[in-house]
Amino acid sequence: MRETNTVTIVCGTRPELIKLAPLVDHLGGACTMIYTGQHYDRSMYAQIRREVPDPGAFHELCLGGLRRGDQLGRAVSGVDEVLAAERPSAVVVQGDTTSALAGALAANACDVPVVHVEAGLRSYDRAMPEEHNRVLIDHLSDLCCAPTPLNRHNLLAEGVADSRIVVTGNTVVEALAHALPSPEEERAALAGAGLTRDRYVLATIHRPENVDDAGNLETILRELGRLPLPVVLPLHPRTAHRIAAFGLDGLLRGVRVLEPQPYRTFLALAHGAAVVVSDSGGIQEEVSVLKRPVVVVRRSTERPEIEGTFGTLVPPGPRVGAAVLAWLEDVPGQRAALREIPSPYGSGSPSALIAAAVGKLLGSRLGEPVAAGMLG
Repeated sequence: MRETNTVTIVCGTRPELIKLAPLVDHLGGACTMIYTGQHYDRSMYAQIRREVPDPGAFHELCLGGLRRGDQLGRAVSGVDEVLAAERPSAVVVQGDTTSALAGALAANACDVPVVHVEAGLRSYDRAMPEEHNRVLIDHLSDLCCAPTPLNRHNLLAEGVADSRIVVTGNTVVEALAHALPSPEEERAALAGAGLTRDRYVLATIHRPENVDDAGNLETILRELGRLPLPVVLPLHPRTAHRIAAFGLDGLLRGVRVLEPQPYRTFLALAHGAAVVVSDSGGIQEEVSVLKRPVVVVRRSTERPEIEGTFGTLVPPGPRVGAAVLAWLEDVPGQRAALREIPSPYGSGSPSALIAAAVGKLLGSRLGEPVAAGMLG
């Protein structure tokens, strides 16, 4: 039986599933997936899993709820076991999660080429665990798929060979285009939530620097509660647990709390909002496609491409409210201005560019028989 070029995709979080779905759809049976279970909230995971195209095979490791080091070690071991059995031609990881690092380390240990989707992002903030992950993954990778020219520049500055880098855009533009609801669906979603287009703020907060610090979390909730428009807050399970643990439940009376939303519904809420407030990395990309402004509540960002156009970066504190109010001064005018700005994350089909780059790395198109001696 002849061997064929196949790839194994390793992921473990809801955002990774969203962003990798277009690539899985493009590759079809030429890929398998290992889901580590890093995001262990079943409802959030199940919502997205139903919308991800079926790969050739699906392995689930169920490693949620562990300490970071324990999770990393077990994920490396679990991925290694699958790779030893399947012997793929390459391993694809996305972003900067513990699962992505585990996939890169396991592939490296198995002498399987590593492909990093969303390579070259840098915050230059060593307090962010994700910064360490993304640097390590990039330097382990045989192919770095950089979303933007700035990401390519970052890699070259660190000594990554130009031959290992390809600028592809970000697959989020495909995922969003596929999931974006129609105007009629958006109107129905807003009506169901009792919201009026351009007359509310959408907020998402979940990063450890914001929710694991009682002072930061309290400050953010107070700032949201003082805004002149209704604030809709789909409550991440991690944030809900911290609010309860810190005794901050009373501050939720100033916002409209929702359960975590399916991706399609969330996009409807984001597209209809006057402004988005978030600490999410993916939302910083999504607003550039939706043409909505975002106030990024963080110390630093690995996506500076949106600063000064689609986004404003502010730390937790009184500047959060001030930044939102600035975007609210002329909502129709802001909408019109942002519509004219291209997304820095590309257009079309980044997943097709990624698949072509992987095929070039492997020496033939994915799913085709491998020439004798090509694989070790």
